[in-house]
Amino acid sequence: MSNLKEVSVLLVGDLMLDEYLYGTIDRISPEAPVGILSWTKRTASLGGAANVGSNLAQLGCEVFLAGVVGRDHAGEELLHLAKQLGMHTDGVVVEDRPTTLKTRVIGHGQQVLRIDRETRSELNEPSVGTLKDFVQKCLPFVDGVVLSDYAKGVLQAEICKSVIQMASAAGRAVVVDPKGDDFAKYRGAFLLTPNKAELGRATQLPVRNEDEIRAAIACLFSQTECEAILVTRSEEGMSLYTRTGSETHIQTEARDVFDITGAGDTVISMIARVFFAGQDLETAARLANVAAGIKVGKFGAAAVSVEEISAAIRQRENQGTRKVVELSQAKQLVSLARSQGRKVVFTNGCFDLLHAGHVQLLQKAKALGQVLIVAINDDASVRQTKGNGRPLISAMDRARIIAALEAVDHVIIFSGLTPLHLIEELRPDVLVKGGNYNLEEVIGRKEVEKYGGRVVLIPTIDTQSSSQIIKEIVTRYQLANESSG
Repeated sequence: MSNLKEVSVLLVGDLMLDEYLYGTIDRISPEAPVGILSWTKRTASLGGAANVGSNLAQLGCEVFLAGVVGRDHAGEELLHLAKQLGMHTDGVVVEDRPTTLKTRVIGHGQQVLRIDRETRSELNEPSVGTLKDFVQKCLPFVDGVVLSDYAKGVLQAEICKSVIQMASAAGRAVVVDPKGDDFAKYRGAFLLTPNKAELGRATQLPVRNEDEIRAAIACLFSQTECEAILVTRSEEGMSLYTRTGSETHIQTEARDVFDITGAGDTVISMIARVFFAGQDLETAARLANVAAGIKVGKFGAAAVSVEEISAAIRQRENQGTRKVVELSQAKQLVSLARSQGRKVVFTNGCFDLLHAGHVQLLQKAKALGQVLIVAINDDASVRQTKGNGRPLISAMDRARIIAALEAVDHVIIFSGLTPLHLIEELRPDVLVKGGNYNLEEVIGRKEVEKYGGRVVLIPTIDTQSSSQIIKEIVTRYQLANESSG
C-alpha cells in the first residue's frame, strides 16, 4: 500500500450524516411495550457517499466531493466533518431539502432502532447545472471518478450520463457503487460493484447459483457496456468478471462479523485507491476484500486505514498456516466452492522433504480444477509407512511448506495410513495421484468414481524420490566424515 502513487478522486453521490444515540435500557415504558433509553451520549460520522469520501481520505487520496446537503444543522455538521478530513467541498450544493440523516439508537451496544430523515426527490435544475459545471472543471485535476449511489436523488439518469460522458472525454475511468433497478444509467462506466441481491434486481434474473449469476452478469454487460463487474457476495467473498470473459473468485476474509454497515463503501473506496494508482483490477479487488474483512469487525460506517490493511497483509503473509485447515473447515470450503461452480481437486502424500517432482505434481493437479486440497500424513503414519527415523520434517512444518506453494489452496493433516475418510467426507471432483501408481492401487478410486468423480494419474518427472534423496544425503555425509577423518 505504501508504494502506491498518490491519487486524486472526484466523488459524486448521495451525502449523508450518520448519527448515533447511545444509552442504556433498564425498564419498559408504561405507555407502550417499548424500552426506555436513558441517553448517555451522541456521536456523528459521515455516511453514504460522504463515508466513501472518508475512506478515500484516510487511504491517502485527495478527495473532491460533489453532492447535495440541506440548509440545516446536519448539513453544516457533514461539511465540517468532511473538511476536517481534508476533503474539497466546493462541489457540495446546498438546497432547500433536508440533509439525509440516519439516526441509530444504540442500547447496551446493540442497535435497537433506526430513524431516517431524507428525501428521494431529484435535484432541481440549477443544482444539476452547478454539479455538472463542477465536474467539468474538476476532471483535469483527478485520476478517476467514483459514483456512490444511494438512490436519494443525486445520481439521477441525467447526471450519471453527463458525468460518465465528460469523464470518458477526459480519459478518466468511472467506477460505480450502484443502486436501484435501472443500471442502464451507468452505461459507459468502467466498473460496477453491485452485491448479489442488487445484481438480481437490476437484471430481473435469479442469482441462486453460478450459472444464474453468469447469465445475470452477461445481461448487465449488455445493459451497461461496462468493462468489468465486481459482485460482492457476503460470506461467499467477491467475484470479478470482465467483458472479455475472465472470472476471478476471491474468498472472503475469515473474520467475526460485528457490523456490515458501510462495507460496500469500503470496497469501492479501496478499488478506487488502488485502480486509479495504476494497479490492475484483480489486485484492487483482492485488497478491497482485505479491507472489507477489517471493516465488518468494526461498529458503524467506520473507515479502514492504510496501517490496518498493511498489518492484515503482513499477518496473512506471515501465517501460511491459514491454509492449514481442519476437516470441518475443509467441508465448509468445499461446499462454498461447489456453490460457486468450482471443481475441487484432492491429492495426498507424506511430502517429507519436498522436491521438484512434488511441485510439478501439485501444479498439474491444480490445473484440473479451481480448488486444490492437499492431505498430508501426520508424523505417526509417516513413521508407519517409511520406518523409524522418519519423518525428517514435522507434520505442521510440512503443512506450512506445502501451504506456501501458490498452486495449493488448502492443506489438511490426517492420521491413519490412508486418506479414505477424508475422500468420503469431502467428495472431491478429481482425485489425483502420481504416475508411479496404477489405478487399482489408488485409495478412494472406487468411492470417487461411484459418485461421478474422476481419478487422474499425473506422470512424474524423472527425479529422485524423497527416500532416495535422503539416502544420498546420508551417503555423502558419511563419505565426507570418512575422508575428513
